[in-house]
Amino acid sequence: MSQTQTQPRLTTSAMIASIAEEGQPTRAAPFGHALVELARQRQDIVGMTADLAKYTDLHIFAQACPERFFQMGMAEQLLMGAAGGMAKEGFIPFVTTYAVFATRRAYDFIHQVIAEEQLNVKIAAALPGLTTGYGPSHQATEDLAMMRGIPGMTIIDPCDALDIEQAVPAIAAHDGPVYMRLLRGKVPAVLDEYDYRFEIGKARLLEEGRDVLLIASGIMTMRALAVARQLRQENISVAVLHSPTIKPLDEETILAQAAKPGRLVITAENHTAPGGLSEAVAALLMRKGVHVDFDTITLPDAFLDAGALPTLHDRYGISTAKMIAKIKARLG
Repeated sequence: MSQTQTQPRLTTSAMIASIAEEGQPTRAAPFGHALVELARQRQDIVGMTADLAKYTDLHIFAQACPERFFQMGMAEQLLMGAAGGMAKEGFIPFVTTYAVFATRRAYDFIHQVIAEEQLNVKIAAALPGLTTGYGPSHQATEDLAMMRGIPGMTIIDPCDALDIEQAVPAIAAHDGPVYMRLLRGKVPAVLDEYDYRFEIGKARLLEEGRDVLLIASGIMTMRALAVARQLRQENISVAVLHSPTIKPLDEETILAQAAKPGRLVITAENHTAPGGLSEAVAALLMRKGVHVDFDTITLPDAFLDAGALPTLHDRYGISTAKMIAKIKARLG
């Protein structure tokens, strides 16, 4: 039998799989539905995309508000330039595409057209970090680093459906450009059981803990909560601090939590170490002279493989099991 006959074929569902754990509650297209609700209240909201409405949940908005939906075709640079023009005319454009296209392909247009003039453009970028198995061409593992370098750019990395639903009106009310990582399709709902409210620039302590402080963003927050639950059964107490805003960072809350004595502090992010949440937190602690036992859970600084997401998450250390193993090894 030939090698090609014995190799399992990866289907589209395996390559772009749901990030929900088995049995985890989800809500469908929270971004699209939240944007429609916002558009009912504000006539200045428009939706724009580069041939990816269906794959960024913007098709929900297009169906509800066709007169305010603009399909720009496969032209991400044009998309960003046109969004800047819309903002100059007083509209608030919500622009969607894949994170790799927004950052790598349209970076100069975001920088020069949108950010330099601090225009009110909200970029919602799907497939952030390692949330697709289609390999480096579609894996935006360095998007936060790129966008953090743009002056005045607010950066959001939401955890779940509730985070997205609350972030949409919040970033619309914010004056200036925003880059938000977008979770699409059936998005897990994990923050509903917490007294949680999204606020730009604010981190939230979701779990208290005496042994470890996990500072996380995006999908890694839901993993951190799972880690905390499982390690509690082994008498290891893990605090979870959710930091949905990467820039501006909630320095006050992070410093207050990190300064509590006797805890291992670990950042967890769906991004490479250079330029992301981990580097931002490490730099903050260094600047402020806070000395802690510090470590990171990040993606490697490398071009990652293609494959099924659960396998890749485990291979690159961001699965719940690998997070637990690292924490236990560090605690000895």
